[in-house]
Parts: sequence; C-alpha cells; structure tokens
Amino acid sequence: MGTSLFTNCSFSWRYHHTSPEIGISRVKTVACCRAIDGETEIHSGDVNRRSVLLSGASLGCSTVLGFPGEGLAVVKQGLLAGRIPGLSEPDEQGWRTYRRPDEKSGGHGVGWSPIIPYAFSIPQEWDEVPVSIADLGGTEIDLRFASPKEGRLFVIVAPVLRFADNLGDNATIEKIGPPEKVINAFGPEVIGENVEGKVLSMQVAEHSGRTYYQYELEAPHVLITATAAGNRFYMFNVTGSGLQWKRHYKDLKKIADSFRVV
Repeated sequence: MGTSLFTNCSFSWRYHHTSPEIGISRVKTVACCRAIDGETEIHSGDVNRRSVLLSGASLGCSTVLGFPGEGLAVVKQGLLAGRIPGLSEPDEQGWRTYRRPDEKSGGHGVGWSPIIPYAFSIPQEWDEVPVSIADLGGTEIDLRFASPKEGRLFVIVAPVLRFADNLGDNATIEKIGPPEKVINAFGPEVIGENVEGKVLSMQVAEHSGRTYYQYELEAPHVLITATAAGNRFYMFNVTGSGLQWKRHYKDLKKIADSFRVV
C-alpha cells in the first residue's frame, strides 16, 4: 500500500548494570526495532538487535509492535465452528491449554526448520485474534489471544540469526544474552519506549531443562516470558489496561507463568 507502518527509531546509548533495587533471582537481557514499508521489510532492525546485544545499548522505538488498538476483532477459527486448532477443552477450573499445532503455517522463509511448538494456559473466555502479514512486527508475531474482560497476549517467534551468526540450531536464552540485556533489547519493542526504570522484577526459571527469563514491567503493564529453542527466540507477552491489571492480575500472572516451549 506504500504506507510506512514503522518509521521512527532512536538510539540511547548507555551502560547498564544489575541494580540491587530490582528483585532478581538470577537475571539477564536483549531489544530491537524494525521497519516495514508496504510489503518491503527493512532489515536495519536486525543490525540494531545485534548492536544492542554486543554493546549493551538501549533502543527506544516510537511505535509499539506488541500493543494494537483495543478494538481488535476477536474471531474464532478452525475446522469446526467455534473450535480453535490447538486449544483444549476447559478443565475443571475453566482453563484451557493452547499448544501450537505442528501443521500450523508460519515461519521465516525457505530453508527455515519448523517452529518448535509452544504451549500456555488461558481462561476459557479468551479467544484467538487474527495476525496479519501487515501487523506491526511482521512475521515475528506468531499468535494473538484476547479477552475483552481480562486483557490480551501475543507471541513473538524470531530467528536467532537476527541476533548473532554463531548460535546454531540449538540456541539457548543464555547464549543470546543475560536477562538484563534481553529486556533492554526487546522491552522497547514491546512497550514502545525505553524500559529503564520500568522493570519491576526479573527472574530466571527452569522447566524440563530449559531456561526462561521472566519480567514484569510497570505501566503500560506487561508480563514477559522469554526463552530460545532450536534456531528461534520466543517471547510471550501478557498485558492489559490499568483496570484489567488491577482486577485480573492473578489470572494474567498465571497465564504468563504457564508458557512453555515443548
């Protein structure tokens, strides 16, 4: 269409070290900015991510990739009416588990291996939101879900080659960078501004031998879980309005903590 979807990025260079005021269990960090003009993707963001990882720079973006307008239409899709592929039936507590179908389309071009599936749990009133190729974030946003009552989530799946050439096909989040560097690099991409002073907590968790970085950022409120598997970087983001955050924080935190690459 010729419309510039993402055109304004600015760099703010600084040295970042672990702050004792932030609750860190075992923490570490990354960020990025990308431009899409019509159907042409500008890959300067790939260099920016690498620069942040290598130099510890912080990247501020004027457009938010992860926060679309509140009015996104929620649609159900699947082979059967009302049935979303990959979504289980509700359990006794009314929660469902989503597992990315092995046959789901998506990826990053010819020559890329299939995406290793991921899974998470959500209350039964959450529904899938369609992701468009024109979506800010392009092919890196793999999935969206939302609930008008509680909030919304989105999953970013990005090739690790956009961060470094030597991560191979068995990448780990530790190889990409420590928690501080990862959030400094990707936090601005999620919330649209520098994350300095906005990180309320950072934790490192391990499940089935895989390491996950977990973050909580203040307004705009967001819970982020990041990991890596195969040749992909995964970032699971759960957010809501101020009122949703206040009323449904417990459920939003449960959703964020449930994310696993399987």
